[in-house]
Amino acid sequence: MSYYYTEKVNFFGSATPQQLIEQYGSPLYVYNENILRQRCREMAGFLSYPNFKANYSTKANANLELLKIVREEGLNADAMSPGEIYVLLAAGFRPDQIFYVSNNVSQEEMMYAVNLGIKVSVDSLSQLETYGKINPGGEVAVRINPGFGIGHHEKVITAGENTKFGINIDLLDDIKNVLNKYNLKLTGINQHIGSLFMYGEPYIQSVKAILEFAEHFEDLKFIDLGGGFGIPYKKLEGEEPLELKQLGRKIDEILYQWSSKNNPDIMFMTEPGRYVVAECGVLLGTVHALKENANILYAGTDLGFNVLARPVMYNAWHDIEVYPADKSSTSSQRKPITVVGNICESGDIIAENRMLPPLVIGDILGVLDAGAYGYSMSSNYNNRLRPAEVLVQSDGTHRLIRRRDTLDDLLRNFCSEAIPAL
Repeated sequence: MSYYYTEKVNFFGSATPQQLIEQYGSPLYVYNENILRQRCREMAGFLSYPNFKANYSTKANANLELLKIVREEGLNADAMSPGEIYVLLAAGFRPDQIFYVSNNVSQEEMMYAVNLGIKVSVDSLSQLETYGKINPGGEVAVRINPGFGIGHHEKVITAGENTKFGINIDLLDDIKNVLNKYNLKLTGINQHIGSLFMYGEPYIQSVKAILEFAEHFEDLKFIDLGGGFGIPYKKLEGEEPLELKQLGRKIDEILYQWSSKNNPDIMFMTEPGRYVVAECGVLLGTVHALKENANILYAGTDLGFNVLARPVMYNAWHDIEVYPADKSSTSSQRKPITVVGNICESGDIIAENRMLPPLVIGDILGVLDAGAYGYSMSSNYNNRLRPAEVLVQSDGTHRLIRRRDTLDDLLRNFCSEAIPAL
């Protein structure tokens, strides 16, 4: 069956992909509330350590309605920009539930968070200096680089030698000097070694590294262990999920031992993004053209990289399901098909040489695990319209949670004198 996974989990509830496309247009992001809530609960219960909090990484998906669900399930949130802070506040998060993890930002951005009473992390000595100048005597956190990283692609490795992130742990004395210079109180430290790990040993190693660094400071209120928890993107091939419970037990043991010796009241945090929202999202699109070039069969769709950038940016894999236009089609044949989009770029490839059933124009394709870094990285490149977003609710009904762009939206931010009468 070409749509085994979504049928197995009743992803689309009381609707079919065809019905959703007919009502909301193609392409279309569809989210499943039950899956989102389940992943939130798994991360909220990752550790038994009593003073633990999972902070959802907003950059993975900042849809307002999804953020409300994340908050309802008891997660706090990480923000990377004033815009993310603004949307989190609109979703009902309190300032004390938000952690602003800044990266190369202006004084104005820092003060936006400070004035709201939001915890701020800086990730370089120069940014620590900047923070000290604008908020002397204040509380601050620093992002450290433990010296190693992990990830499925070099562009998502966020620690180690070849990264812009974090303050090297051997700069401990320099950190203390800046803190003393501006009478700053270091209340937190954080790290992130990379994204999409599927086994726990590197994460455990990073936890041990940040705890060792933390012993140099007496007044810490929290330690953010980082995120990067992976999900099985090749689930149609039987890829197993991350052993989250097993990893949690190992981390628990380390944290209980460290806190009893050093600081029994300290809070530990994680910052999952992908794990929370990736599997709750499917991107639907339509086959509009079929052709063969140099013995390669192409399926031309409306799934350009303006809609989903991950395959182009990271050579990322997403499983593909087929929802036939002819519902009576039962072909079990498979042949290699390269799924491409409608953007004027040779690299506009969603999936290369995938074994798919014979396609016809009008078939709908489902790109699985598109809930993380899907819509949040979309654009209007080629002046394409960004798609709508729909939520399949717990009772199986569906509702629009972000409308599709209109042509008028393409002109909305131009100065009025530049817009001709149409």
